[in-house]
Amino acid sequence: MQSVHKLSKITALILLASAGVSANATAAETDAKTTLDLNLRYEAVDQDNTKKDASALTLRTRLNYTSASYNGFTGVVEFEDSRQIAGVDDYNDAVGNNGIYSVIADPETTELDQAFVQYKQGKVIAKLGRQVLTLDNHRYVGHVGWRQDRQTFDAVTIGYQASDSLKGSYSYITKRNRIFGEVKDLDSKDHLLNLGYKTSYGQFTAYSYLLEEDDGTSNGLDTFGLSFKGKKDKFSYYAEFATQDSDSAAADYSVTYMALEGGYSFDKVTVKLGGEILGSDDGMYGFSTPLATLHKFNGWADQFLGTPPEGLVDLYAVISGKALGGGWTVAYHDYSADESTATVDDLGSEINAVYAKKFAKNYKAGIKYAAYSAGDADAGKVDTDKVWLWVSAKF
Repeated sequence: MQSVHKLSKITALILLASAGVSANATAAETDAKTTLDLNLRYEAVDQDNTKKDASALTLRTRLNYTSASYNGFTGVVEFEDSRQIAGVDDYNDAVGNNGIYSVIADPETTELDQAFVQYKQGKVIAKLGRQVLTLDNHRYVGHVGWRQDRQTFDAVTIGYQASDSLKGSYSYITKRNRIFGEVKDLDSKDHLLNLGYKTSYGQFTAYSYLLEEDDGTSNGLDTFGLSFKGKKDKFSYYAEFATQDSDSAAADYSVTYMALEGGYSFDKVTVKLGGEILGSDDGMYGFSTPLATLHKFNGWADQFLGTPPEGLVDLYAVISGKALGGGWTVAYHDYSADESTATVDDLGSEINAVYAKKFAKNYKAGIKYAAYSAGDADAGKVDTDKVWLWVSAKF
């Protein structure tokens, strides 16, 4: 009830801000807009276990109203709805329905996706309310936009652009509105600090993410790290290192994270080779990123949304390019344990492929495929194939 009360006050502020704009804004200041975003998607999952093959046809509708700007203030209200279409609903939606099928994490839901007041003046930008938060490459904080119900946060965010080279942001999160609808949202006390410095060689980023679920227990998860990303001529490069400590009574551990990637762009094709290591503490606990856009990392079959206790080493190769007016990507992943045990070392491999194309100005269609081949039996994974077909529209 407390969260509902907070959100009601935030929404009221937005409506008051919008009303103030309507009454006082000049013609030059009036730039209110309404947008509609639709995504119709078919997903099928085939796993080599006792679960039945899953299939889902869902439609996500997102309606956004952004008020005009007045003295630096704007208000945003956005609603999101996800529906099953044409009776194609043979899947486990991850919230307790149809558990005999494999998981497709797109439950039916209707919710307030965003509701915030924003202030922007000079070098400062601030947001209060339910909002999308993404930092850097989404490895630690993202919107999980691949799922129909994207992730948002009840938070206050302050950003400061000190110069063309230096910028920073701080967010305090009181609730994580996750991808499973309201039933699995989590109250929290999360602090996110991110600083970026741009040079002629690329951008350095330093961050501190102090996460804690607000459930009356000790469960802090503190991550500190530094990354560097840049591009020179046809070469791209990326490196990152982080440490993570948990002070939970159930899981007291310290682990590290490392990533390294290099790429080269030919005339029509780009090739990238890289590796990511989510470390392990004595084979008992693995590096964790609970606020991340996890689907973006470690393969689209989503076999490593939670890092194994043995940790994860992901070595990958990615080739991408353009064809027939659209874009395509093919990737290969080889997975292994960071700290092997007597029975767990090989964590499998995966092939990913996608092709997507925009058409008729407002539309986009695509096809995507993921094939995961399991490794050691004691790792608890099974062969998994997934396919997606979608059409989206934005107005």
